[in-house]
Amino acid sequence: MPGNRAPSRYAPDQGLTTRMVTTMFLIGLLYVVFVGVLLAILRGSWPVILLIAGAVFVAQFWFSDRIAAFSMGAREVTPEEAPELHGAVDRICALADMPKPRVALAHSDVPNAFAVGRNERTALVCATTGLLRRLEPEELEGVLAHELSHVAHRDVAVMTIASFLGVLAGVMTRIAVWGGFGRAGGSRDSNAAIAMVLIPLVSAAVYVLSFLLTRLLSRYRELSADRAAALLTGRPSALASALTKVTGDMARIPTEDLRKAEPYNAFWFAPAFSSKESLSRLISSHPTLEQRLDQLARISTQLARP
Repeated sequence: MPGNRAPSRYAPDQGLTTRMVTTMFLIGLLYVVFVGVLLAILRGSWPVILLIAGAVFVAQFWFSDRIAAFSMGAREVTPEEAPELHGAVDRICALADMPKPRVALAHSDVPNAFAVGRNERTALVCATTGLLRRLEPEELEGVLAHELSHVAHRDVAVMTIASFLGVLAGVMTRIAVWGGFGRAGGSRDSNAAIAMVLIPLVSAAVYVLSFLLTRLLSRYRELSADRAAALLTGRPSALASALTKVTGDMARIPTEDLRKAEPYNAFWFAPAFSSKESLSRLISSHPTLEQRLDQLARISTQLARP
C-alpha cells in the first residue's frame, strides 16, 4: 500500500518540515481571517462567498499540478521518446528507493526542470529540451535528484497550495464586490462605501503577507533540495556544475522565452529573469547562485573527509 511505504533515502530536513507547517498554518489563518472579514462586511453574500471559496480551493488542490504542468508546456513522454531522461529518472529513483513519477518533456530552449504533484503517486518531473542539450549525464542526474527531493519532502504540494491562497484572496474580493455591491441601494449605501475601502485594503494585506511567507519558504526549500540531492548522489560538484551552466546560459536565452518562464520561477530548478533589472531578483523565489554554490562546496568538503 502506498501509505505504508518506508521513507525514501533522501536525507530528512526537520528545518524544512517546520517551515512548511508554520507557513501553511499562518497562511491558512490569514485566509480564514480574510473570509471572515468578507462575511462580516457583506453579510448578505455569505453563502456565495463560502461556496465559491471552498469550490475553488478544492479544485486548485486536485488540479493544480496539471494546470502548472500544462502552463509550462510539459508533455508526458515514454522511455522510447526520451530514453536519456527516463534513464536518469530511473537511476535517481532506484538510488532514493522511491516510486518513479511520470516523466515529461517541455520543448523550450530555456535550460530548466521542475516537479509538480500532490504526492509521490501523482508526481510529474519535467525537463526542457534546452536542459537535456546542455548538460552531461551526471549533471542531469544532479538536477533531477534536486527536483525529486521536492516530491520526497512534499514541499511541492505545500508551495502550490500556499501560493494559491494569496491569489484566492484577489478572486474572493472580486466575488464579494460583484455579489455585494451590485445589490447595494438606499439604506446600504454607507455600508457599501465602507466595504469598497476596506475590502481592497484587506485583500492587499493578505496577498502581500502570503507572498512574503511563500518566498521565505521557497528560498529555504531550494537550498534543502540542493543539499538532499548532493548527499543522495554523492556528487555535489555535478550539481554545482549544472547550476553554473544553467544560470550562465540564461543570459543567452531570448527575452521572449524568459518572460514566458518567469511567472513559474517558484517551480523551476533555477529562476528565469527577463532582464538584469527585473524586480523579481529582489523578491526571488530562489537563493542566489553564490549561496547555492557555497553550500555545495561545504558538502563536497564534508563528503571528502575520511
